[in-house]
Amino acid sequence: MSKQTNPERLVLSPDAACPCGSGQKFATCCEPVLSRQKVAETAEQVMRSRFTAHVLHDSAHLHRTYLPTSKKPYVAEAEAGEPMEWTRLTIHSHEPEVKPGVSYVDFTAYYKNGDSEGAMHEKSEFLRVDGEWLFNRPLRQGPAPVKSAVKAGRNDPCPCGSGKKYKHCCLAKAS
Repeated sequence: MSKQTNPERLVLSPDAACPCGSGQKFATCCEPVLSRQKVAETAEQVMRSRFTAHVLHDSAHLHRTYLPTSKKPYVAEAEAGEPMEWTRLTIHSHEPEVKPGVSYVDFTAYYKNGDSEGAMHEKSEFLRVDGEWLFNRPLRQGPAPVKSAVKAGRNDPCPCGSGKKYKHCCLAKAS
């Protein structure tokens, strides 16, 4: 990466690996979406392009892919302090079309935090508006809550699949 004439924005070679972690080259992954040559087909593609925009300090792309600001004119603002240095992205899940025009992406974005690495885990909601996917809001920050297994009652079928009642199978073995 090298600095552009605008000292805030970074330039990436089209042959470089895309910062979003897709395993593709920048030219075939996020660059067409960032340069508006292509519309992202899924919420995950928008998420990946937004992460890459954070890496490259492309505030205009972040502005136009965020639902509350997407229809407003972009006005560049001076950044307060040092911009965050994002290092990598992991997509945990993409739930397409949970409702018509609504998708969820669960991800962790990693960043430099002094000499160590910090992580931001979030599940975000994306909405399709006029044929384009836009980031709407975070649904959850942090990892998903751990779901505990439902305990079998004494007279319930045994969870081991034996066909016996729990009290005559695994409950008796646990005693």
